Amino acid sequence: MSAAELGRGIAKREIDPVALAEHFLMAIETHPMASRIYARVTADRALAEAEAAARRAKDGKRLSLLDGVPVSWKDLFDTAGVATEAGSALLEGRMPERDAPVLANATALGLVCLGKTHMSELAFSGLGLNPITATPPCVNDHDAVAGGSSSGAAASVAFGLAAAAVGSDTGGSVRIPASWNDLVGLKTTSGRVTLDGVVPLATNFDTVGPLTRTVEDAALMLAVIEGHSALDLRGLPGLKGRRLGVLKTIVEDDIRPGPEAAYRGALDRLEAAGAELVPVAFPALEGPMGDAGILYTTEAWAIWGEAIEANPDAMFAPIRERFEAGRSQDAASYVRAWRRMMAVRADWADAMAGFDAVLCPTAPNLPPKIDELMKQGDYYVTENLLTLRNTRVGNLMGLSVLTVPTGVPSCGISLMGRAMGEDGLLQLGMAVEAALR
Repeated sequence: MSAAELGRGIAKREIDPVALAEHFLMAIETHPMASRIYARVTADRALAEAEAAARRAKDGKRLSLLDGVPVSWKDLFDTAGVATEAGSALLEGRMPERDAPVLANATALGLVCLGKTHMSELAFSGLGLNPITATPPCVNDHDAVAGGSSSGAAASVAFGLAAAAVGSDTGGSVRIPASWNDLVGLKTTSGRVTLDGVVPLATNFDTVGPLTRTVEDAALMLAVIEGHSALDLRGLPGLKGRRLGVLKTIVEDDIRPGPEAAYRGALDRLEAAGAELVPVAFPALEGPMGDAGILYTTEAWAIWGEAIEANPDAMFAPIRERFEAGRSQDAASYVRAWRRMMAVRADWADAMAGFDAVLCPTAPNLPPKIDELMKQGDYYVTENLLTLRNTRVGNLMGLSVLTVPTGVPSCGISLMGRAMGEDGLLQLGMAVEAALR
């Protein structure tokens, strides 16, 4: 059941929040791969919150549609009295004194916290491979990675160990694991959702977003982490008359056969449902994409360089090397790259203003095998870069982006919307979801 369906069941007194929490806790306890998905389970907190939700339901005082629904949190959201280590030995034993505001907002609206999920080290990988703590499995191939960096977040939902999850996205870290595990993933616009109490990677690109079974759930989860009521997405018009750009620049290069076939099939179904599909090129995108290494690694190294230099052996070498790539960048190069990117953002906004959204394959590849990645050769580097290539467009252009399953395992389609345009994007996403299902 979706999170919304569970919430409606609680409202109708058909589902008891305590029994629901116990169900998920038992599923986690007995699942053979739970230790690869959850870093820490907060059973006592979950049961106490579920008991409070049950009392509110009985008294007719529910706080939101999701009051009493159990969810998971990526292990970079501060949780009072529970270790928050961001998948890194560098932060081992880090114990926050208070909840991150997004977690506090969700708790205030009745959500039940099941625990913290595994992730890529310090969120700096799109693959989800983490031999330092744990590597969550992909729901479609248990020998493959789940996608990163919100790997455990996606796995917790896909394997039925949470009704929904909250992750973060700096270059694709919500959308890649959502896509590879057949979920909906929302990358919010940078600056929309507070990052207070969230372990940073590159603050200028970091965003908070949900991973869910449905677009409706994504809208509900966005609302609760922001601390307000959700947009009502039911009963909205379909795709007829919607104008969708089909991006041709970069995002279709070197796409693998499986994702390409899934993407073409999804485009055909969207067109059949009444959408107008317009091919669109945007050559200016090549500039910021070429500058991405400067933009990301410089900031990441500025934040984490001292801690890494103090204990370099605590990190998985390929992740450490990504951080170290920012060590040699100079301030002038970084500022020039940032200014170029901002100019292209303005051009993108003008060029795409006539579209309801711009489409691309969420990932041009399928989840790689864990054993192959652990060899740490060129394969690791090329797969990681290819994995994050398409999703990075949304981060560099400062957009809201939604990935929706195509119906083909581990293949999603992305809808790139406007900056701060999440409400309209989610409305469109409901229509896209209906057409693809």
